[in-house]
Amino acid sequence: MSTKTWFITGASKGFGREWTEAALERGDRVAALSRSATAFDDLVTKYGDAVLPLQLEVTDRAAVVAAVEQTVDHFGRLDIVVNNAGYGLFGMVEEVSEQQARDQVEVDLFGPLWVTQAALPHMRSQGSGHIIQVSSIAGVFALPSLGLYHAAKFGLEGFTNSLAAEVKGFGIKVTLVEPAGYATDWAGPSAVHAEQLPVYDDFRAAMARPAGKRGDPSATRTAILAVVDAEEPPLRIFFGPGPLAVIKNEYASRIAEWEAWDEVSQAAFGA
Repeated sequence: MSTKTWFITGASKGFGREWTEAALERGDRVAALSRSATAFDDLVTKYGDAVLPLQLEVTDRAAVVAAVEQTVDHFGRLDIVVNNAGYGLFGMVEEVSEQQARDQVEVDLFGPLWVTQAALPHMRSQGSGHIIQVSSIAGVFALPSLGLYHAAKFGLEGFTNSLAAEVKGFGIKVTLVEPAGYATDWAGPSAVHAEQLPVYDDFRAAMARPAGKRGDPSATRTAILAVVDAEEPPLRIFFGPGPLAVIKNEYASRIAEWEAWDEVSQAAFGA
């Protein structure tokens, strides 16, 4: 198997760190991106020139373009882009401030868009490449108190679905990874919480439930390598055992409701 060159955002923690290490351990090369300049010192010591540590804010489009150019200049090509940087914003839709809403969409939606746009010219010129978008079960299913996070992930799913069709003829593959709940920083130190309005206290109490079992991020290493090595990788893949059952129920409910209202839908078109 030929050596692959990866570009991974949010590579200092969680899935990003696991996948960076998995790629390096098997002899691949990685441009590892984080907001911290020293997050990868240990990997540089261990793997030398095989890892290119870069400091990046994914919301800075010019900096994203520069980071992609630097990666190609350093390694000579770009095979796999992993848009992993992101965080969770917790709060009812009414509670979320304007700045919190804008920041969430800037990081979790526009960040992957800028990286994708910057990478595509290089992949097109090669006639190959694979873009991995780290979405979530939250990209296809919505719960209360995560409305703006859902908005960003639904948006990511939407443009990526279009992207897959647009770039297939150039030899570029696209995959949405949709994880269940894992023991990452997403709901911990990386999370942002809106100021709570007392009017939702009863609803919050009613929806409160014990935290379920969280997946082990290191267990995803084999899965991500299987995806990037596949001759025909999936456009969408769940990571974790729970999402499939949830989405089967969700889509069955949607179809039932559309069917129940189909007479009104048909009449709305006119004669």
